Amino acid sequence: MTRAVKKLDLDPVTVRKARSLARKAGRPIVNIAKQHTTVSVERAVLRLAGLAGADTEGIPWVNRLADTVRADVGLEHGLALPVWDALVRGEAEDLSVLAQKAATGSVTFRLPEGRDAVRARAAARKAAAAGLRKVDGRRRERDRMIKKHGDPEQRPWIYLIVATGDIYEDIPQAQAAARAGADIIAVIRSTGQSLLDYVPEGATREGFAGTYATQENFRLMRAALDESSRELGRYIRLTNYASGLCMPEIATLAGLQRLDMMLNDSMYGILFRDINPIRTFVDQRFSRQIHARAGIIINTGEDNYLTTADAVEAAHTVTVSQLLNEYFAKEAGLEDWQLGLGHAFEITPEIPDSFRLELAHAMLARQLFPDAPLKWMPPTRHMTGDVFRGYLLDGFFNLVGAMTGQGILLVGMMTEAVVTPWISDRDLALQNVRYVLGAAGNLHEDFHPAPDGFIANRARQVLAESIDLLDRIVDDGLLNAIGDGTFGLMKRPQDAGRGLDGVARRSSEYYNPAIELLEEAQ
Repeated sequence: MTRAVKKLDLDPVTVRKARSLARKAGRPIVNIAKQHTTVSVERAVLRLAGLAGADTEGIPWVNRLADTVRADVGLEHGLALPVWDALVRGEAEDLSVLAQKAATGSVTFRLPEGRDAVRARAAARKAAAAGLRKVDGRRRERDRMIKKHGDPEQRPWIYLIVATGDIYEDIPQAQAAARAGADIIAVIRSTGQSLLDYVPEGATREGFAGTYATQENFRLMRAALDESSRELGRYIRLTNYASGLCMPEIATLAGLQRLDMMLNDSMYGILFRDINPIRTFVDQRFSRQIHARAGIIINTGEDNYLTTADAVEAAHTVTVSQLLNEYFAKEAGLEDWQLGLGHAFEITPEIPDSFRLELAHAMLARQLFPDAPLKWMPPTRHMTGDVFRGYLLDGFFNLVGAMTGQGILLVGMMTEAVVTPWISDRDLALQNVRYVLGAAGNLHEDFHPAPDGFIANRARQVLAESIDLLDRIVDDGLLNAIGDGTFGLMKRPQDAGRGLDGVARRSSEYYNPAIELLEEAQ
């Protein structure tokens, strides 16, 4: 990976202080996550154990089973012991039949004790372990395909979004994009899916501004891109979204279907979907443990903060979020190569020296996280419908990516905020990327900002402001900072928001075999 390391001459003591403060700010959140569970974490265990499908009304069997167990014994003990106790007692021959019986009220669940609890625990652990072996197998499968077909020669990897709403339309568009030079295909998720407390079932054709994230849609697109990998002689990666109320379940499905990257930010759902903060932090920890096991690269969402807050004044909030995302990710077992930390090209173009400011922010991120791929996001907020101006802005964005050694470069669209891009729009956008990377892809070798010049001083200023903010967060608590609107100007109190009713404090009898196995391996 190309890296712009030490070009800003940042004080290593200052950098260590920033990371230390991020750990102090994040540790209480991890403790909260370890003390709570959610309906989606528990349903993810059922999915890992192989429960799939839905009833005639489209309600997934995992939801039906989880709701019945919760009504009988509560959520605070976890679902594993009551569910596998019922199976061990012979209430049903498998999870699918048990879920159907639960939906009709023909089975009652209990919290087992003594030898019954020991037997239920062993059976649940065995089922979860079988699911994790499937995830492990999919990871090995990816490794074999990369070895056979190879990775793209250039960095950054070129990341392109497909978003028709119809999985059967997404597939040919994704394959066409791969032929035109895309290395990563992101199937953007249907508007509003973040707020569904269930994962739709099957192949879908009716998404809005995106396609529903379902296990079958994952399978179909993965198979199509495997065809493209064989055709093109390079492994084409697949991205989707592990966010919203079903973050843990979608992460589990991604591991089972060999997705390669997942959008997975620690605060995006809180700030921009008004999902309860505790629900989100509990869910994101489990989802990242799954991503770590599956070898999935996460993409975080710091770029979104700059769509609601000023990109110059709030630049330090992006750096703070990157540091927090890094801490949360590593605590959950992710490695540096899996940290697609986000930042964005969103400064108002009319501001004097806007390009130099963007370059300073990108170089700061690159130096703070030298071993992370980073995900550089194109301008969207200031796209006006003038496609010529937009195309130029995207070219400048691509240039900063080339100059700072980004790992993942999302292709900007000149028709952003005008139409859902046509294939021809994507082709023109890819031409822009190819030209810049071909003409200036190695410019990072020659470019060194003046040690006391505008770019270096701006980077040091943003880092200093980040440390000041982290100091305040350590004193006041991250949940209070989120409640006060520190990030993206969104005020989200910890005792409100969607999904709060799906959170439970763990009891002393709580058992989750997936978490147990993931943490043992970690």
